[in-house]
Amino acid sequence: MLKEIFVQTYYPLAKEAGEKYTINPVVILAQAAIESGWSESTLSKKHSNFFGITGYGKPTEYWPGTKVQLSEKGLPFRSYPSEKESFFDFCRLIRSSYKPAADVSISPRAYAKEISYSRYISEVNGDNRENYRSLLVKLSSDIEKLVIKQFPQ
Repeated sequence: MLKEIFVQTYYPLAKEAGEKYTINPVVILAQAAIESGWSESTLSKKHSNFFGITGYGKPTEYWPGTKVQLSEKGLPFRSYPSEKESFFDFCRLIRSSYKPAADVSISPRAYAKEISYSRYISEVNGDNRENYRSLLVKLSSDIEKLVIKQFPQ
């Protein structure tokens, strides 16, 4: 049930941001599901950060520069005014800094390989690139089925 509600709630944002930045909304949602625990993480619930984007860099048109630190020694993360800004800032980041992944996003398998072996994933933080890649492929498949079911064309 959680997955269905997640797709129903956030697919319109993923679709809108994906159209603006030419990124497949299915992979956007799959990455949001991984990074936010299907929108159950503290970062997504309290700070509208669905993608685990750190608070480094200059403010953007979607991120005013607000940061939050969830633990005393942890990294600072971006805090967004709304969910929409989180989705749009993520797509802006992928299109501008991870263009090879964005360019192949029509294929979740190709996108997963590009993004999981890019600097977006940090093994220093304990991320396992191969696990991330395979989970992203699986969730993309699951989400695509839910999108077809919930948003028939």
